[in-house]
Amino acid sequence: MGRRFLPALAILAAAGLFPAAAEEIGDAARGAALFKRECAVCHEIGEGAMRRIGPPLNGVFGRRAGSADGFAYSRAMARMGSDGLTWTLETLDPYLENPKALVSGTKMTYRGLKDTTARSDLLAYLREWSDKPQDIPEAEPTALKTDHELDPAILAIEGDPDYGEYLAAECQTCHQRDGSDLGIPSITGWPREDFVVAMHAYKKKLRPHPVMQMMAGRLNDEEIAALAAFFATLE
Repeated sequence: MGRRFLPALAILAAAGLFPAAAEEIGDAARGAALFKRECAVCHEIGEGAMRRIGPPLNGVFGRRAGSADGFAYSRAMARMGSDGLTWTLETLDPYLENPKALVSGTKMTYRGLKDTTARSDLLAYLREWSDKPQDIPEAEPTALKTDHELDPAILAIEGDPDYGEYLAAECQTCHQRDGSDLGIPSITGWPREDFVVAMHAYKKKLRPHPVMQMMAGRLNDEEIAALAAFFATLE
């Protein structure tokens, strides 16, 4: 898909015609090659981009998650969009690093791009296909040079499921123990690591739901691990 765009991108890069804002993120020409390698199996971008396994990525910057016309998103992605998740530099960067950090249950099976420079280059390329990219607000470029991955020591905490059951009383005022999903997502049977990653994303305000941000902000690492251990036991 992206093959026909690469020569034009190389010419633009050599002529210095990429917008300055995109150059501050990363190298868009390198990002085009990364897109072809990492993303083009599922997504199209550029002139005439269409739906494939995933939605087209034209105009992704500034777009609400789960809102591309005509694409059947997972319920998880649609919910995150309803919660207010919008694709910006600050949210796309951690999402590209680990999609499950922002959207649990996403249909996207991509395992993530861990290299910060590669993500910066890919984001620069993606922004080339958004409307008026020079007008899109962005953080300082150094904000993208951050490893969003959790400290392995946090992921290694062995939570106490009995303590987690005690803590879960407040959670279960909204989330149903039997796993039913009536407008509020089920949290029973979550893989432990996915639960921990998600809760820390709320703590960092990467996930936008204000109530969950408040709830997660009250919890320490051991309490999150205990909740993860408890909910992982429920079927």
